[in-house]
Amino acid sequence: MQRQALAWRAMGIRVAFVPTMGCLHAGHLSLVQRAQREVGAKGRVVVSIYVNPTQFGPAEDFSRYPRPLSRDLALCREAGVDVVFTPTDAAMYAGQAEGSYSTYVVEERLSQSMEGRARPTHFRGVTTIVTKLFNIVQPSVAVFGAKDWQQAAIVRRMVADLNLPVRMLVAPTLREPDGLAMSSRNRYLDAAQRTQATVLWHSIQLARKRAQSAPVRAPVLKAAVARLIATQSQAKLDYVEFFDGDTLEPAPRVRRGTHMALAVFVGKTRLIDNAQL
Repeated sequence: MQRQALAWRAMGIRVAFVPTMGCLHAGHLSLVQRAQREVGAKGRVVVSIYVNPTQFGPAEDFSRYPRPLSRDLALCREAGVDVVFTPTDAAMYAGQAEGSYSTYVVEERLSQSMEGRARPTHFRGVTTIVTKLFNIVQPSVAVFGAKDWQQAAIVRRMVADLNLPVRMLVAPTLREPDGLAMSSRNRYLDAAQRTQATVLWHSIQLARKRAQSAPVRAPVLKAAVARLIATQSQAKLDYVEFFDGDTLEPAPRVRRGTHMALAVFVGKTRLIDNAQL
């Protein structure tokens, strides 16, 4: 992959990159379309499919994360992707099993809140694997989804802080007709849980409506969201936060333009969502 990428660079061919963990859905394919628009007919689009072990905690779903590779490859082929990069753990973390892999990339500020607080080792895994993928694929532009807003902000900061020659694009979240954000983990939900999962979107709508007319103190709005989520028998709030969309700094008062993110367990499945209010 790296040899091919360097050959493209020598020929002046621009590469757009979409990193994924596979189990592709329409949201991923919208990122591919954005990548294709960025580099045009003369460019190349690379999609990586890799379930990265270092971004999963010990009690998380790494072993059961869906890996329908044949289906994913067919979707990429149909979408006109030029290359799908599917590395192995042995290739990406040579020597890890023996304890000799020891180099990680850590962002120390934006990664401390929300997902970073709930999943302490998660973002170290994300920034490490994204750096490695950037070094291998050599993209001029990378496309991430807005559903993982904190992740995109952290990668953008990492790119700036480390002077990586990659332009970051964040594409909008795609949603199901009932508002649930598209996610590979939605397939874990049974029929009843799938219905209750829409409470994440209803929570965003509630906060958006409350913040439209006048600023609201964040603790008051958090309590309102918690009460709404508690109406669903299989839903349990992990966190809800209101913050500045660029800096991720907490917003003591929530108003139009404030960003919101939340994580909710529906049964045993942990779902996340976010939006600008």
